[in-house]
Amino acid sequence: MTSAQEAAGAPDPSDLGYEQAREELVEVVRRLESSGPGLEESLRLWERGEALARRCEEWLAGARARIEAVQAAQEAAQEQRDGGPATGPAHDIAGDGTTG
Repeated sequence: MTSAQEAAGAPDPSDLGYEQAREELVEVVRRLESSGPGLEESLRLWERGEALARRCEEWLAGARARIEAVQAAQEAAQEQRDGGPATGPAHDIAGDGTTG
Protein backbone atom coordinates (compact mmCIF):
# COMPACT_ATOMS: atom_id res chain seq x y z
CA MET A 1 0.00 0.00 0.00
CA THR A 2 1.36 3.40 -0.88
CA SER A 3 1.39 6.30 1.54
CA ALA A 4 -1.25 8.00 -0.64
CA GLN A 5 -3.54 5.01 -0.18
CA GLU A 6 -2.93 5.05 3.56
CA ALA A 7 -3.64 8.79 3.78
CA ALA A 8 -6.83 8.57 1.73
CA GLY A 9 -7.92 5.22 3.13
CA ALA A 10 -7.34 2.13 1.05
CA PRO A 11 -10.11 1.22 -1.37
CA ASP A 12 -12.44 -1.64 -0.54
CA PRO A 13 -10.94 -4.81 -2.07
CA SER A 14 -14.29 -5.63 -3.68
CA ASP A 15 -13.87 -2.47 -5.79
CA LEU A 16 -10.49 -3.56 -7.15
CA GLY A 17 -9.69 -5.35 -10.36
CA TYR A 18 -7.45 -8.41 -10.27
CA GLU A 19 -4.27 -6.57 -11.24
CA GLN A 20 -4.87 -3.80 -8.68
CA ALA A 21 -5.59 -6.28 -5.88
CA ARG A 22 -2.57 -8.42 -6.77
CA GLU A 23 -0.25 -5.42 -6.99
CA GLU A 24 -1.35 -4.17 -3.59
CA LEU A 25 -1.08 -7.68 -2.13
CA VAL A 26 2.52 -7.93 -3.34
CA GLU A 27 3.25 -4.61 -1.62
CA VAL A 28 1.59 -5.79 1.62
CA VAL A 29 3.69 -8.97 1.61
CA ARG A 30 6.85 -6.97 0.92
CA ARG A 31 6.12 -4.70 3.87
CA LEU A 32 5.36 -7.62 6.18
CA GLU A 33 8.58 -9.36 5.18
CA SER A 34 10.65 -6.22 5.74
CA SER A 35 10.35 -6.62 9.53
CA GLY A 36 9.69 -2.89 9.73
CA PRO A 37 6.14 -2.63 10.98
CA GLY A 38 5.25 -3.07 14.63
CA LEU A 39 2.67 -5.54 15.87
CA GLU A 40 -0.38 -3.33 15.32
CA GLU A 41 0.71 -2.34 11.82
CA SER A 42 1.59 -5.97 11.03
CA LEU A 43 -1.89 -7.09 12.07
CA ARG A 44 -3.50 -4.36 9.95
CA LEU A 45 -1.36 -5.35 6.98
CA TRP A 46 -2.15 -9.04 7.51
CA GLU A 47 -5.90 -8.34 7.53
CA ARG A 48 -5.61 -6.21 4.40
CA GLY A 49 -3.55 -8.91 2.73
CA GLU A 50 -6.16 -11.55 3.55
CA ALA A 51 -8.91 -9.37 2.04
CA LEU A 52 -6.82 -8.75 -1.07
CA ALA A 53 -6.01 -12.46 -1.44
CA ARG A 54 -9.72 -13.30 -1.23
CA ARG A 55 -10.44 -10.73 -3.94
CA CYS A 56 -7.76 -12.23 -6.18
CA GLU A 57 -9.26 -15.69 -5.61
CA GLU A 58 -12.70 -14.37 -6.57
CA TRP A 59 -11.31 -12.99 -9.82
CA LEU A 60 -9.48 -16.22 -10.60
CA ALA A 61 -12.56 -18.34 -9.81
CA GLY A 62 -14.61 -16.14 -12.13
CA ALA A 63 -12.04 -16.46 -14.89
CA ARG A 64 -11.92 -20.24 -14.39
CA ALA A 65 -15.73 -20.44 -14.63
CA ARG A 66 -15.73 -18.39 -17.83
CA ILE A 67 -13.08 -20.64 -19.40
CA GLU A 68 -14.99 -23.78 -18.40
CA ALA A 69 -18.22 -22.34 -19.84
CA VAL A 70 -16.51 -21.59 -23.16
CA GLN A 71 -14.98 -25.07 -23.25
CA ALA A 72 -18.35 -26.69 -22.49
CA ALA A 73 -20.01 -24.63 -25.23
CA GLN A 74 -17.29 -25.62 -27.70
CA GLU A 75 -17.67 -29.30 -26.79
CA ALA A 76 -21.46 -29.08 -27.17
CA ALA A 77 -21.09 -27.41 -30.56
CA GLN A 78 -18.61 -30.08 -31.65
CA GLU A 79 -20.99 -32.84 -30.52
CA GLN A 80 -23.80 -31.27 -32.56
CA ARG A 81 -21.57 -31.06 -35.63
CA ASP A 82 -20.48 -34.68 -35.16
CA GLY A 83 -24.01 -35.90 -34.57
CA GLY A 84 -23.53 -37.21 -31.03
CA PRO A 85 -21.49 -37.11 -27.86
CA ALA A 86 -17.75 -37.01 -28.18
CA THR A 87 -15.76 -40.14 -27.40
CA GLY A 88 -12.20 -40.63 -26.31
CA PRO A 89 -10.07 -40.06 -23.24
CA ALA A 90 -11.88 -36.89 -22.18
CA HIS A 91 -15.12 -38.88 -21.83
CA ASP A 92 -13.60 -42.17 -20.64
CA ILE A 93 -15.46 -42.35 -17.32
CA ALA A 94 -14.13 -45.73 -16.19
CA GLY A 95 -10.59 -45.07 -17.38
CA ASP A 96 -10.58 -48.32 -19.35
CA GLY A 97 -10.86 -46.99 -22.87
CA THR A 98 -14.66 -47.26 -22.96
CA THR A 99 -17.16 -44.45 -22.77
CA GLY A 100 -19.86 -46.08 -20.73
